[in-house]
Amino acid sequence: MEKKVEKKYLSEFVYGGIDGSVTTFAIVAGVIGASLSSTIILILGFANLFADGFSMAVSSYLSKKSQFEVATKHVKQYHSRKKPINSAIATFISFILIGFIPLLSFVLAYFIPIIEQSKFTYSIILTGIAFLVIGGFRGKIANKSPIRTSLETLVMGGIAAIIAFTIGFLLKNLI
Repeated sequence: MEKKVEKKYLSEFVYGGIDGSVTTFAIVAGVIGASLSSTIILILGFANLFADGFSMAVSSYLSKKSQFEVATKHVKQYHSRKKPINSAIATFISFILIGFIPLLSFVLAYFIPIIEQSKFTYSIILTGIAFLVIGGFRGKIANKSPIRTSLETLVMGGIAAIIAFTIGFLLKNLI
């Protein structure tokens, strides 16, 4: 029964992790495209991690709560409230943990100066690995090929980063 409970929130973990890594890496790519500083990356990246992570957790909670209210015809039950809370927590934690990966090299560059020149490259590599791993979990949940879902997640995350980089690059002269 314990494995069933763990698997129950795996979809929220995957959803939060994919969104956290995609949106945070898109911020990194957009700021790099605009040729702005690493400080801006960290400010916007951490603001995204916590604000968007909270927003996703609240959305997950309210969505699950609405499903339970409809299913129970508005009968309030402790068990029903606990499930949306657990869903929200799983979404938030995965958003923060996986979403931090694109920022990791920028944070480490403050403490390890030797990686300063390559921090964006490290961010790309680490985020790509995160996309592949979380995509593999997505395949496991959906009973699909983990290789295929890993590659799909990598491609979708890459497209989001290219879009953000391009927008940053095109708008950098506005500053």
